[in-house]
Amino acid sequence: MKFTTKVVHSQLKGTEEIRSKTTPIYQTSAFSFKSLEELEGFYEGKSPYLYTRTGNPNTDELGGMVAALEGAPAGVATSSGLSAILAAVLAVVQSGDHIIAAEDLYGGTFHMLKEELKGFGIETTFVDFTSREEIEQAITPRTKLLYSETVTNPFMRVEDIQQLVELAEKHNLKTIIDNTFATPYLRQPYLEGVDLVAHSATKYIGGHSDITAGVVTGKEELVKKAREKVVNMGSNLSPFEAWLTARGAKTLGLRMEAQARNSGILADNLRSNQHIKHVYYPDNLSEKGHGAIVTIELDASCNISAFFKSLGWIKIVPTLAGVETTVSYPLGTSHRALPKEAQQKLGINTHVVRISLGIEDAEDIVAQFNEAIEKSVG
Repeated sequence: MKFTTKVVHSQLKGTEEIRSKTTPIYQTSAFSFKSLEELEGFYEGKSPYLYTRTGNPNTDELGGMVAALEGAPAGVATSSGLSAILAAVLAVVQSGDHIIAAEDLYGGTFHMLKEELKGFGIETTFVDFTSREEIEQAITPRTKLLYSETVTNPFMRVEDIQQLVELAEKHNLKTIIDNTFATPYLRQPYLEGVDLVAHSATKYIGGHSDITAGVVTGKEELVKKAREKVVNMGSNLSPFEAWLTARGAKTLGLRMEAQARNSGILADNLRSNQHIKHVYYPDNLSEKGHGAIVTIELDASCNISAFFKSLGWIKIVPTLAGVETTVSYPLGTSHRALPKEAQQKLGINTHVVRISLGIEDAEDIVAQFNEAIEKSVG
């Protein structure tokens, strides 16, 4: 071999004989075959991998891991939380169909269901999911899906999953729940009867704010359809990000235990603060805890700009989760695209702040928020 040929073909051989303690990163765009017969074997189901967009050991590991945590038979990893939601939705509905969704969803999901799906010929009606009557009144002959979140964003309403499942069975509908806020550590919607469960794995599954990923889990035939959408619409996850996400997921229970404990302590403290108009934090999510998000509404005595400038080591970000305590501003980020009437109806105003609790010492977290609130008054 000449130099360039030698460099190109000097890769490690016989990797199947190397017994790595952790899953290797299969950072490859495609997989090779020894013969045309072996290549044909992929299409006959004898070989699992051809091209990373259609499947990769790292993405399969992540999808299978989250499915196992949810108690579901199948899962598929995607490039983001929204792509997971889109794949799940398109596994259930098609042009001409109708979706009924909770009105208090994450802003990105609200926009996708309301605006982007119009181009697919799919209509969505948003209603108050605390009212069984409103949900049933919205059902039409074209309705195929009920969509909500285990814990809604940002006001932490815990969905009545049993009610949704009962309504779906009564009217022959499918259900999809976004379980990002609760995670399978606190709730497992699939085991409660939900057809598909979506995650923004960017948040608690990955857990370290260094990846963007999504996962869909649930009934095998529906996950198969979701996987087809991921493959054919190009929303697959890269092997390296899948590997990082799976690595992060291994500490999910430890992180959520600490973060849920910290959120409960902070919520209890802020409820007694005279400058807090309202604390949004549930008490009915799980026996293990009630999530790691606390949303607050500061009263009129607080200058919101001064509050954010006084947070010290607590970072201002447009997202949540991770091991660090952070804050976000729903009006300016996650729910910015909502129509003003929807913002007003939900109560998303200039003084609403969403807090994502990390794993720091609870006393430090409480002290920093009390200091910021104090400095914002005047």
